[in-house]
This record gives sequence, C-alpha cells and structure tokens, in this order.
Amino acid sequence: MMPRERIGYRVVGTIKEIKGSCGWGHKVGEKLELSMHDTAGMCGLFYHDIFPWIVALQTGGEYPWGDREAVTLECMDRENAVKIELRRVRD
Repeated sequence: MMPRERIGYRVVGTIKEIKGSCGWGHKVGEKLELSMHDTAGMCGLFYHDIFPWIVALQTGGEYPWGDREAVTLECMDRENAVKIELRRVRD
C-alpha cells in the first residue's frame, strides 16, 4: 500500500493514566501519532470512540470549551480505563 499524503495537522495521543490494566497493552507515557487514516496500533475499540475528536483536531476544528488544541478522553472499559490526551501539532 502506498503511503498517504498527510491531511491537515498531526495529532499526537499520549497515554496519561491507566486504571487497572490495559488489555491491549498500552502503557502510561506511550505516544501515538494518530490520524483519520492511521490507528498507529491503538486498540480498535478505543480508536473508534475517539475517532471524531481525531478528525476534528486533524482538520482544524475546535470545540468552544477548554483547550482548543487538545482534549483528554477515556476508553469505555470502566474497570481498566485508559486516559489519553489528543493534541494537535501545528508544524
């Protein structure tokens, strides 16, 4: 498969916290360069949940609350919740 030309901004996800144990193997401090075309090896269920936020950050969208360059989200596994910060990189 040919590499895709990047669309928009880079989005970097940083694992900030894990309550319990991540079944996919994510670790605190892990960094993932995510995009609407690349899961970067992230857990599929978690990627599915955060996909709209990745698209918004990647394409220049903003939400009218909090930090307009980043958002912190948790996966749906309440017993082993992984918290990730998604940050738009303007370079």
